[in-house]
Amino acid sequence: CGLYPSTTLPGAKLVAALTLRERQVAVSVAAGRSSKQIAGALGISLRTVNTYRQSLARKLDGSSAAVLTRYVIESGLEVASG
Repeated sequence: CGLYPSTTLPGAKLVAALTLRERQVAVSVAAGRSSKQIAGALGISLRTVNTYRQSLARKLDGSSAAVLTRYVIESGLEVASG
């Protein structure tokens, strides 16, 4: 169920449409990490992280950390703490 109508939530097709790196970035954002922290953890540049975030914004129809967090939670992706 959740707080939002299911018609507004990304479905399983969208999860499959995301690349591994996009999922990693989304999960990292949901865990509260900054783009700079994500870049360091994944061994990629800050610019590359921002490119992934832009791609996620297009695919999820929203660019805020709240939108990414909601997507991660509703999609059942695992969020590692720390």
